[in-house]
Formats: sequence, C-alpha cells, structure tokens
Amino acid sequence: MEIVPSKVADWIKQKREFNFLDVRRDDEREVSSLGGIHIPLHELEKRFEELPRDKKPLIVYCHHGVRSLYATQFLKYNGYDALSLAGGIDLWSVEIDPEVPRY
Repeated sequence: MEIVPSKVADWIKQKREFNFLDVRRDDEREVSSLGGIHIPLHELEKRFEELPRDKKPLIVYCHHGVRSLYATQFLKYNGYDALSLAGGIDLWSVEIDPEVPRY
C-alpha cells in the first residue's frame, strides 16, 4: 500500500511512468510540491473520477503520509492502482531532494 521515496526516485531515473497525486490543502501546495495532479483529500470522494484511468500507477502524497494512506485505500477500493508515498513530501525532502522546502 506504501512506497518509499527511494523507490519512487528509482522509478524517475528509470523513466517509469506514473502520476503524482497531491492530496494536501492548497496552502500546503503553495509552500512546496512534487508536482502532479492536485485534489485535496476533503474533495477526493467527489472528484476522484477526474483522475486518469490509464495504466500508470498513482503515487499519492501528503505532508507525512497519513492522509495519502487514507486516499490510497479509497482509490484502491474504487479500482485505481495507487500507492502512498511513505513519509510524505517531508521524507522526500530529507532523503531525496533537500531543495523541496520543508514545513
């Protein structure tokens, strides 16, 4: 259900296709972002059908990985190939890219 940041970094180096899904609030996204699709968690149940149904997995992220885990469970229940980024954008900043601002 989760994927560690180093594995996602490997996917990027291997040019493996996936989509990032950011489920944080708008104000959090203004501070830092990994890019991708943005649907805040509180809107996901109403908007999840906007997500692509292609073969690419969704890597769902939030600040520390709690909201993204909930979102991943919801998306899997609704037929999506989704994984939660363990530790969220914060761990990504620590382990992979210190240029991504921490908050």
